[in-house]
Amino acid sequence: MSTTEKSTNNQVMLGADIMIESLVRHGVEVLFAYPGGCSMPLHQALTRYKDKIRTILPRHEQGGCFAAQGVARTTGKVGVAMATSGPGATNLVTAIADAKLDSIPLVAISAQVPRAVIGSDAFQETPIVEVCRGITKHHYLVTDIHDLCRIMKEAFHIASTGRPGPVLIDIPKDVQLEQCVPDWDCEMNLPGYNIQPRLAKPEQIRQVAAAIKRAKRPVIYAGGGVITSGASEELRELIKKTGIPTTMTVMGLGTFPNADPLSLDMLGMHGTVYANLAVSECDLLIGLGVRFDDRVTGKLSEFAKDAKIVHIDIDPSELNKNKQAHIPIVSDLKPALQMLNEVVEAPEDISDWVAHCQKMKKDDPLTYNKEFEGILQQHAIAELSRITQDRDTIISVGVGQHQMWAAQFYQFKEPRTWLSSSGLGTMGFGLPAAMGAQAANPDSLCIDIEGDGSFLMNIQELATCYCENLPVKVMLLNNQHLGMVVQWEDRFMAGNRAHTYLGPIHHDEWYGKGGDIYPAERYPDFVQIAKGFGCGGATIRAKSDLLPALEEMIAYKGPYVLDVQVPYQEQVLPMIPSGMTVKEMIKS
Repeated sequence: MSTTEKSTNNQVMLGADIMIESLVRHGVEVLFAYPGGCSMPLHQALTRYKDKIRTILPRHEQGGCFAAQGVARTTGKVGVAMATSGPGATNLVTAIADAKLDSIPLVAISAQVPRAVIGSDAFQETPIVEVCRGITKHHYLVTDIHDLCRIMKEAFHIASTGRPGPVLIDIPKDVQLEQCVPDWDCEMNLPGYNIQPRLAKPEQIRQVAAAIKRAKRPVIYAGGGVITSGASEELRELIKKTGIPTTMTVMGLGTFPNADPLSLDMLGMHGTVYANLAVSECDLLIGLGVRFDDRVTGKLSEFAKDAKIVHIDIDPSELNKNKQAHIPIVSDLKPALQMLNEVVEAPEDISDWVAHCQKMKKDDPLTYNKEFEGILQQHAIAELSRITQDRDTIISVGVGQHQMWAAQFYQFKEPRTWLSSSGLGTMGFGLPAAMGAQAANPDSLCIDIEGDGSFLMNIQELATCYCENLPVKVMLLNNQHLGMVVQWEDRFMAGNRAHTYLGPIHHDEWYGKGGDIYPAERYPDFVQIAKGFGCGGATIRAKSDLLPALEEMIAYKGPYVLDVQVPYQEQVLPMIPSGMTVKEMIKS
């Protein structure tokens, strides 16, 4: 049989074809892959499967891997990215680490130099398995073509079960070119991996129900695990049955509608005043799919210090890791909440507590200066939220001030509509994540809310969006600074500017003094860059231009960059400084 033909029915196949056929058999519909010398056999195989799998060429491997995350985060399926050996493989590393911290199901495939020269410092060789050992859920170096079917089956299983995460498969070029008869029905060999469902014990669920029944000031603290488990409907049923006020982590946004009266919105460092106060005053905190990470808790000893803590999570390593739980439960959230909803009763009387929480919402809402003559970042996001509420909209963000303002001011209604690099906080995440979301959800309106610093890190993916007909919209909040670092400089470092201004320095006296001198024109010209990539674009500064510009952006048939020029002095508030408590919250 010719090596250019494909075979799927117990015939001899190339290793490269076995790998691509495996992707198809595991339901992969879109793959982000950048070719190179060692991965050429894989790409040749992809051309033989172009009727079964869409291959998208990103303009940088990191962009491709973040795009794969966009697929995974919006669909719940395993996202897949591929790169060649050496620099191609190392360009995947940041996105792999990002997927690990946010528990995103991802399979990253890297080509490797031929087996005979591994370890010889061959051209474009890196020991990528060793590089990624601490940032993957599991990893493979394929040394025998007969193991390939099993490895592919195990990789998808590990990535998508339990607490999801990234799996790396490193395949040498000579293995791709070898031939064998694939065993599609092979058994997995995972003696150290518990594949049994993790389910709460009935007596544990009864304990939680009893704690809810007795509580006077309960709060539900919902995280990304609710979304991963597909348990948003069960969470909403629990809230409806119990009437308990609910706050969400940045990963948990969308699990419960922001507009619901029982929503306390986001908690943590830049969470709402009322969410953080409610947690500090509660007598029962029900943590669902959360990590009790430092950006939520601040000073651990003071976080919910008077509360009984329930913590339900599928990963036993998270229980009692940061905060001791009175009722720790290892379980998949969906069946745990289903069991709880069958037996739970509303607390005896929390009407005063609910009224208190709603009064705190009324007294200390998220707000901004509505009298400002120009466009404030919060206003732009709130207006975008208002006009897209009735559309099938997916929002992605980069990392920085714009990320936190989006979390605060965009009103989310459904899970898997909010894409944020939350654990690793990776600048450059937003555009490629939106690109992947658009590829996986072609009928959705995919909008990347960006800051100029974050946008520049993967701006090359505009070319991918144009060439692949992915009509991603970018609302760029352009303040010419690394805004979050500037905020910390202003709050804690006497305003000393230490390399946080992104424009050209034309005045020596400005640098390092926190001054207010700008060049005559803003730099760079993002609209000119967008148009150079084939995208649409416009720049606005006046408040009266915001709504028509947003409408034009949404109506545009292809990818589009709306450069919204905003002041750099604006800060994300409220803010609880690192290691502090709600008592040290900065409100103005």
